Amino acid sequence: MDPQLLSIHYNDPLWIAIAFLCGLAIRAAGLPPLIGFLGAGFMLNALGAEGGNFLNAIADLGITLLLFSIGLKLKLKSLARPEVWGVASLHMAMVTSLITIMLLLLSFSSLPLLSGLDLKSAALIGFAMSFSSTVFAVKILDELGATGSRHGQIAIGVLVVQDIAAVVFIAVSVGKLPTPLALGLIALIPMRFLLYKILDKVGHGELLILFGITLALVGADIFELVGIKGDVGALVFGMLLANHPKSNELAKALLGFKELFLVGFFLSVGMTALPGWVEVITALLFIVFLPLKVALYLGLFNLFYLRASTSWRAALNLANYSEFGLIVGAIAISAGWLPKEWLAVFAVVISISFILSAPLVNIRDNLYQNWRPRLKQFERQKRLPGEEDLDLQHVKAVVFGMGRMGTAAYNAMEPDYAGHLTGVEIEQDKVEQHAAAGRNVVSGDATNPDFWTRVPNLFDGLEWVLLTLPNHKANMNAVLLLKKMGYQGRIAAIAKYSDEEEALQTIGVDHIFNIYTEAGLGFANELQKFAKL
Repeated sequence: MDPQLLSIHYNDPLWIAIAFLCGLAIRAAGLPPLIGFLGAGFMLNALGAEGGNFLNAIADLGITLLLFSIGLKLKLKSLARPEVWGVASLHMAMVTSLITIMLLLLSFSSLPLLSGLDLKSAALIGFAMSFSSTVFAVKILDELGATGSRHGQIAIGVLVVQDIAAVVFIAVSVGKLPTPLALGLIALIPMRFLLYKILDKVGHGELLILFGITLALVGADIFELVGIKGDVGALVFGMLLANHPKSNELAKALLGFKELFLVGFFLSVGMTALPGWVEVITALLFIVFLPLKVALYLGLFNLFYLRASTSWRAALNLANYSEFGLIVGAIAISAGWLPKEWLAVFAVVISISFILSAPLVNIRDNLYQNWRPRLKQFERQKRLPGEEDLDLQHVKAVVFGMGRMGTAAYNAMEPDYAGHLTGVEIEQDKVEQHAAAGRNVVSGDATNPDFWTRVPNLFDGLEWVLLTLPNHKANMNAVLLLKKMGYQGRIAAIAKYSDEEEALQTIGVDHIFNIYTEAGLGFANELQKFAKL
């Protein structure tokens, strides 16, 4: 037998199959499959199942690829914005302090695990609970096609700042400081031009995928060798390529592998430790605290001049606890700072927060609409670039999503709608590129209810809305929002599959362009024209 296959425990394929069935069942209920993966982990944990080395290995690889993919989409300048580092720093300090105080007060009770808890242990637990999950948030943003949105970029930026704090904590707590060789990492800055040249040469197939996986793993190993957490290395190596024209293509090429390997992560979270009633009751105390944690995010985002809707969405992206709690728990238990039962508490807290947070994504806009007057009261008058009010009352056609499809649609419509055509793009960098090319493109998000408050007179003469967003769910949400806002004009949208076409037709889209079908028809038409020459 191949020695490599020995690392695959004979139960691992069965656990993955059970995760698939649970994910499929949850998806049928209209919820993200990851809830099913977590549920499978809990179920297997309750039955006494344990994952093998193979399951742990793919979980680690999934996280490495996830952070590398984040880096591909993350511009360093985004971390320097006050609404990112300011919110992250203040939020960590506030949540750590509040949970520490709560635990110290409960230490005078007779509750198991909490009775007699000292300041050091309480502060350690509070610090662990102040983080939000990078894995969960990015997974949700990927599913929504909102990684490049303002609320998505801000949430990811906050998570990166938290990850940096986590690395510092781990280094200090285990007494493992980076080696002097870490100074050599500065050489990565000029080395990125060599990586650019390699990326130019790898093409668009299997070499591109292999290059991405190799770079993520090499980055993680290099940082581990110099005493820095490997996940940070994967993130940094991704950031080195963030400005390359093929960075988005590379991220999309790795998407399927990342999704597959993360199944192992969500399974392993549920299977980490078997909790008893004491651990579950203790975990529920932190779940009760979760709304306050989200409210602090919301208040701080508003304080830093974000619109209420952007603050709301960014806060809900972070409405969970982080897998970092498990890392803290392992370190604290090995150092003798906390009893081993706390590892089960952290596992339950993280899992329940994931299960509660995921469904909120589907109803967040409805909740916002219901609570909008109250939430708008906390919004400040100053506007950040990209969230200012827009005058588009002269516009007759709007293209949402200025990628390749959107740009082609814009160029095709421009002769007929000269001076009355606008493109709306979620990523600020692309807005600037289109503006430099002479196109009338503004920053905005078609799925954000408050976008329409920025353009109060847009519906007056609007004839066409073209939706070329990169994600089917985003197109669906945009159509539903348009209908809800009272838009009576025509809507066109793109789709990739027949079931997507049917879903769009059901909610009233007038014209649907199937990318694959229409591309084939276009090619055939071109051949016919060529044959007549």
